[in-house]
Amino acid sequence: MAEGTDIRASVRYVSISPQKVRRVIALVRGKDANSALDLLKFTPNLAAKPVSKVIHSAVANAEDAFGISREELYIYKIVADQGPTRKWRRFGARGRFKPILRRSCHISVVLREIDQDAE
Repeated sequence: MAEGTDIRASVRYVSISPQKVRRVIALVRGKDANSALDLLKFTPNLAAKPVSKVIHSAVANAEDAFGISREELYIYKIVADQGPTRKWRRFGARGRFKPILRRSCHISVVLREIDQDAE
């Protein structure tokens, strides 16, 4: 693979707040792809499923487009950015209303090949 080539995958409009997703992606940042997928399989957090799907998609992109096996990949960069927030209100006591915010996020992952020369 050419030096500096990144394998990317992303998912948009995941209906989980970015704060909750960032707790899960902190577990897998910097790990190799196989161990990250195994770790996410047994993580009881709701955000583990979309994070696992986007990592699996990036691994499939690497195998299909570049012919790199999944044992040679590691997670170089993974981020959860804030998406659009749906806002509506629920009426409360004494003529007030309570705002309800339904947050969403965009998850992006970048994989790179493990350097065999560095080891």
